[in-house]
Amino acid sequence: MTGPGARRVPVPDGLDGERLDAALARMFGLSRSEAADLIGNGAVLIGGRPAAKSDRVPAGEWLDVTLPPPPAPLPIVRDPVPGLRIVHEDADIIVVDKPVGVAAHPTPGWTGPTVLQGLLAAGHDVATSGAAERQGIVHRLDAGTTGVMVVAKSEGAYRVLKQAFRDRAVDKRYHALVQGHPDPLRGTIDAPIGRHPAGDGRFAVVADGRPAVTHYDALEAFRAASLLDVGLETGRTHQIRVHMAAVHHPCVGDRLYGADPVLARRLGLSRQWLHAVRLSFAHPADGRWVEFSSPYPPDLQHALDVLAAES
Repeated sequence: MTGPGARRVPVPDGLDGERLDAALARMFGLSRSEAADLIGNGAVLIGGRPAAKSDRVPAGEWLDVTLPPPPAPLPIVRDPVPGLRIVHEDADIIVVDKPVGVAAHPTPGWTGPTVLQGLLAAGHDVATSGAAERQGIVHRLDAGTTGVMVVAKSEGAYRVLKQAFRDRAVDKRYHALVQGHPDPLRGTIDAPIGRHPAGDGRFAVVADGRPAVTHYDALEAFRAASLLDVGLETGRTHQIRVHMAAVHHPCVGDRLYGADPVLARRLGLSRQWLHAVRLSFAHPADGRWVEFSSPYPPDLQHALDVLAAES
């Protein structure tokens, strides 16, 4: 295995017995899906032999890994992102209230604004840890999901916060307006999530997916929908949207996951009704518990007002 991205490294003692995809993610700062793609493309050998992502790796075993070339430098954004509100900033973290239509960081195919580029354009410092296109980003919100998210400014904060999200030591609270009335009104959805078999960018509950756990509690019932308080134990892509669609109560306005377009039009919604309302965690500098919140943006509040008037 040769080339500029080729690496030959031993498995550290601390990763003895780990799945290969998990070990690669830890060793090279990749996501699990990125590591799985490398393995699936034949870019990883264990002891000189082809590997599968579920292989367990013993400490000291040699891995031959061909990493992809680094991404192109981020384009320079001259203007801050409109509507990106700073909730809190100190030497270690910056907490933002993300507007609709803004992604957390650049991804293939996304040409719209991002939190990361907006912060850099506005002159804020961001940690350089992580892949070039998502430096400082420790968690994400979908472009169509609004609300509060935290970005690391210092390298130490990046390490601490990434670990806190891995350890599920962060309290992430969302409000979701879903179609119909879940039964029971308070419950837990524990179902693995992976890419949809159709390969069209959606995710779905699939048998070989990654573990995903969502807790929900109904706050208010309207004639056609229910407002839920949602807590996540895990942070899978589209997790709330996928889990609620799987129990036949998709987020109102979420056309990607089967929501009723007629109801969305009546409520004036052009995206899913999903908002990251509160984020709580131990501050990476001193461990004190901090909490940040975000009010509903105008489009989501308008939808609630229409439903309330009809009830």
